[in-house]
Amino acid sequence: METIINRPLYMQKIEPFIGKDLIKVFIGQRRVGKSYLMRSVRKRILEQSRATQVITIDKEKSEFDDIRDAQSLVKYVQKHAKGVHNALFIDEVQEIEGFERALRSLNATGTFDIYCTGSNANLLSRDLSTLLAGRCIEIDVFPLTFKEFLAFHDIANSDESLRTYIKHGGLPYLRHLERTDSVVFEYLENIYQAILFRDVVARHQIRNLDLLSRLVRFLADNTGSLVSANAIAKFLKSQRMSASTKVILEYIGFLEEACFMQKAPRYDIRGKRIFEVNDKFYFADPGLRNAIAGYRPGDISKILENLVYNHLVTHGYTVNVGVWGNSEIDFVATKADRITYYQVAYQLADERVVAREFGNLAKIPDNYPKKVITMDAMAAGNQQGIEHIHIRDFLTHTD
Repeated sequence: METIINRPLYMQKIEPFIGKDLIKVFIGQRRVGKSYLMRSVRKRILEQSRATQVITIDKEKSEFDDIRDAQSLVKYVQKHAKGVHNALFIDEVQEIEGFERALRSLNATGTFDIYCTGSNANLLSRDLSTLLAGRCIEIDVFPLTFKEFLAFHDIANSDESLRTYIKHGGLPYLRHLERTDSVVFEYLENIYQAILFRDVVARHQIRNLDLLSRLVRFLADNTGSLVSANAIAKFLKSQRMSASTKVILEYIGFLEEACFMQKAPRYDIRGKRIFEVNDKFYFADPGLRNAIAGYRPGDISKILENLVYNHLVTHGYTVNVGVWGNSEIDFVATKADRITYYQVAYQLADERVVAREFGNLAKIPDNYPKKVITMDAMAAGNQQGIEHIHIRDFLTHTD
């Protein structure tokens, strides 16, 4: 029997909707555990009622190749349905043409509790919103948080565990592999290629694969740095490759749509507005970023920044890069009416670094919480009312 490790962060979100007349859609990058979460839900449903008929369709398996469109989907489901209590699970629903019409039809019968996964961030906004307005709920799924990583690998919270997480990332299947760089990075490289070719190249019929690959490498090398389409175009030109800013922006949009990376726009804290140029980009999984750019100890600061960004987004925060005058604040995290400012650094190596990290936050005159996150062994306490936190404490205790 399969061992299912609970992911409370997601089960708490989904449990209120189990059995309800809503289509539940798990959205996230490939291999982040969406199917695993559906199995957790299926287990919960069967524990509550063995009479429920479970129907599972996995579009990554060849046995379901005949389900190609709305008509064949409805036909298959109706053939396997029994009575009025059916739980329908569909993996990678975007692979079925016109799936939204089938889901609307099945949902209208009132006899199906429907769950789907998709590897496309625009799945609901583009394909479902018109036909299924008010009938579906989206649950974003991310790679393992550090706390989940510890549970999945059954290891203690230590600096060594954190270093492994920083290097290898948080894709759930890593728990089944030998924890060596050669094995892990070979797996991650395969996942990267699958995402790139199946969710970007094939879906959008991209022909210039070299441009796409170089763009991804540029973003990996510049994780956490302010970049613009113009800057990328100039870099590519220096590499004897021509690309318009329009194409660059389009390709970046495709990568975001595949849930492969996310954009953190710049936010004017004083003027309360979003700038239209110069954003930062972060990878959904730092291990994939390292598989692309290579893991270098000198990149530790940008990877830590990526981890903090991912942790905040996973916990439901909207995250922007803050601007206060001429100073940059790494993150302005907003959730409901809660705002928190963050600076992230590897270590506070000298007074100059201390002055920069704490000083930038101290310039902001409001009373919202301000925090500096580092890997300093003695990270604790506060300075000028600004909290200093070790990143392990942040990653395991922040809600």
